[in-house]
Amino acid sequence: MTTAQTPIGSGFGAATTAREVLDGIDLTGRLAVVTGGYSGLGLEATRALTAAGAHVVVPARRPDAAKEALDGIEGVELATLDLGDLDSVAAFARDFLESGRAIDMMIDNAGIMATPETRVGPGWEAQFATNHLGHFALVNRLWPAIERGRDARMVSVSSRGHHRSPVRFDDLDWRAEPYDKWAAYGQSKTANVLFAVQLDALAADRGVRGFSLHPGGIMTPLQRHLPREEMVALGWLDENGDPTPEAAAGFKTPEAGAATEVWAATSPQLAGRGGLYLEDCEVAELAHEPGARGVRDYAVDPEAAARLWAVSAERTGVDAFA
Repeated sequence: MTTAQTPIGSGFGAATTAREVLDGIDLTGRLAVVTGGYSGLGLEATRALTAAGAHVVVPARRPDAAKEALDGIEGVELATLDLGDLDSVAAFARDFLESGRAIDMMIDNAGIMATPETRVGPGWEAQFATNHLGHFALVNRLWPAIERGRDARMVSVSSRGHHRSPVRFDDLDWRAEPYDKWAAYGQSKTANVLFAVQLDALAADRGVRGFSLHPGGIMTPLQRHLPREEMVALGWLDENGDPTPEAAAGFKTPEAGAATEVWAATSPQLAGRGGLYLEDCEVAELAHEPGARGVRDYAVDPEAAARLWAVSAERTGVDAFA
């Protein structure tokens, strides 16, 4: 498979923080939308972007919690958005577009992981619906503002979890087989990568580039659906609920975890590039074994990306490129 997934020698690494990525970059006058920008990696991305001068709009499913988390951060604007509810997505996009502003950085950061079997909307599996379809609808509805952005980028926060499953086009909602929460999560994260691949293919000639990324392993509220005993079995926590030495050595800080999404959204090193999957503030290579570093070939396959786009447009009823 011919691929552009070749490292560029960024000079950064796994321990680089979001603020270090932005050293010397002035984002004054630039606007970013960061979904979930009030918790975990999203909060650190919001802090770093505003510190560099950007105005950051944070759509939040829990506005009260977001208001408390964002208190004291200058340059932040809070709005209400539930990615699992397409009416909520449409309402947020309508209100934003009425402001007439442009979006320079669209960071699809929010997500859920390994949830119990849950259905949203017309019976869609919740992880695929929230992590992918909600963001797909949001980006397409906000497209007029994104296209007006200055060298705009759309950043889709995926995960190495995409190694767990390709997109199951014949059974997206787990109706033919028993639900597997980790494979369902993996499918949604593969969809995040494919979304960026096809967005970039459609939008590059309009001046907008798409990227996806693995932020690294970080203990954040994303793990809220996992019982302690499962995290112990995974080797993340010891019997007292503290990170194991192995996990502590492998996990990033939230500041480092946010670095790759901020690098994707702002770095001049990525000028003229797009459709790439990133890891540790670098372009990742193809991964030839499950669980290895890098991106699986099925997640950057252009035919699968185009197919997913068509399915997503049909499900959500919105396609800015139709």
